[in-house]
Amino acid sequence: MNRVRLFQIARTLRTGPIDYAWAQATFALLALLRRLPADRSLKIAAWLGRTFGPFSARHQLAKENLRLAFPDRDEAWIEATVRRNWEEMARFVAEYVFLDEIFDFDPNDPNVGRIEVDGVERFLELRERKGPFIFFTGHLGSFELLPVCAATFGLEITALFRPPNNRHIAKRLLAARRTSGGHLVPSKAGAAWSLASTLDRGGAVGMLVDQKFRNGVLTRFFGRECLSNPLLPKLARQFDCEVYPARSIRLPNGRYRLELQPRLDLPRGADGAIDIPASCQLLNDVVEGWVRDNPEQWMWFHDRWHVGKAARAKLAAQAARKLGP
Repeated sequence: MNRVRLFQIARTLRTGPIDYAWAQATFALLALLRRLPADRSLKIAAWLGRTFGPFSARHQLAKENLRLAFPDRDEAWIEATVRRNWEEMARFVAEYVFLDEIFDFDPNDPNVGRIEVDGVERFLELRERKGPFIFFTGHLGSFELLPVCAATFGLEITALFRPPNNRHIAKRLLAARRTSGGHLVPSKAGAAWSLASTLDRGGAVGMLVDQKFRNGVLTRFFGRECLSNPLLPKLARQFDCEVYPARSIRLPNGRYRLELQPRLDLPRGADGAIDIPASCQLLNDVVEGWVRDNPEQWMWFHDRWHVGKAARAKLAAQAARKLGP
């Protein structure tokens, strides 16, 4: 057994009781919130996030990320945005127990309820013809409402997601997500095969494209280097998929807007095939535009831009091999 595996086992044994305690505390809080009306519970969750989030070690990371992404903004705006970010993230966690109640959109009466949908005609058009289709989004707003919305229009989506590091919370969240339509594929070994199988049948898959990927393509996000997952453009190239951006935005007074945007044409090389690095950059650019629209609704405490020495050395070696002797 190698040293890395031994370290992973030791870390699991050390953090296991802590993870379990955090999970039980989270479940207890969510159970308490579940006893209250949705609107009241979400307001309480937002208050908890705004009040206690700044005490987290991630608070300073979020502020630093915002400073680098918005160098023209002053410290008052940075601090206010981070505090609103904690409010949004806490609201997002609480929304898990109310997803079915929150999503009250009725296609036959679209102007009633807390949900508004931009792109109804696209949902209906895609429903009437065979795929394969790929939908992508970012960690903005209440993005978990997007597959629920698709299911309302008869589109079943197989979604790729990254489980939380806490395995107890991950198990509970996976069970909660299953109640809202569609299928879920955890991002681990074999995930690409599951998505490929869905696309090969003419189905639809959904992906989050704003996460750090250790073995990814070197791209830029807010002008800073980061690693991006090339899976979406690789699947689009292999199965000749249509690609659609989708986003969720929280609106004032407990309302939400869900958008299915026009088809995104990925860049292609001289041979006509989809250009993987250029497509990864285009996806970043789309998400960056969304984040600039509503900066308080994106996960700033995530270390999206970390590119370690090992990853940078591997990328340099790959580039050298492409150039040849």
